[in-house]
Amino acid sequence: QVQLVESGGGLVQAGDSLRLSCAASGSTFSNYIMAWFRQAPGKERESIAAITWSSGSTYYANSVKGRFTISRDYAKKAMYLQMDSLKPEDTAVYYCAARGSRFGYGSTWHLTNLYNYWGQGTQVTVSS
Repeated sequence: QVQLVESGGGLVQAGDSLRLSCAASGSTFSNYIMAWFRQAPGKERESIAAITWSSGSTYYANSVKGRFTISRDYAKKAMYLQMDSLKPEDTAVYYCAARGSRFGYGSTWHLTNLYNYWGQGTQVTVSS
């Protein structure tokens, strides 16, 4: 059973940085893609970034490209999201998610409904 546990959220000011972590267990994840999503109040869950577990290929939403960096530690089975130059509009609950390779990666990484494993979420609040 795959389990994902996020940590690292908090309250920061605009312009600050924050690093989220996602601890993964229950699988080798060798053919998996893992991703970060976020959901602000009253809005749909949106994709932020993704990384393929084996090769480390990365994908980003335009809204965070250049400010956020996704990475993973293969040995620790952990995924990270380094968030720099945070803005108030980045305020949301951030989720990590994982799925296998059945639907490919490059053109599908952002599709929320393809992910079948989710963490519980961690709140990020950016004050202006």
